[in-house]
Amino acid sequence: MHLSQDIKPISYLKAKTANVINDVNENQRTIIITQNGEAKAVVQDIKSYENMQNSLNLLKLIVQSENDIENGRIIEQQDMFDTLEQKLFG
Repeated sequence: MHLSQDIKPISYLKAKTANVINDVNENQRTIIITQNGEAKAVVQDIKSYENMQNSLNLLKLIVQSENDIENGRIIEQQDMFDTLEQKLFG
């Protein structure tokens, strides 16, 4: 992150919205928008946002899996495949 380039006041966003959107999409860099000197919003290209959301979803699955293991909510691999075959092929 290049703080001098990646942090902008809201007045900059208001005056140069199209430029900000173009820069974010071309450079795939997140811009932090400040208001009264405090960070208030983030402008991010859609691809980076989707990648971040996918990463978060994977992390949630990992946490759920770890919780299942800790609480003994597991089944043997062969049992899972047997059950799956029964459901698919009768």
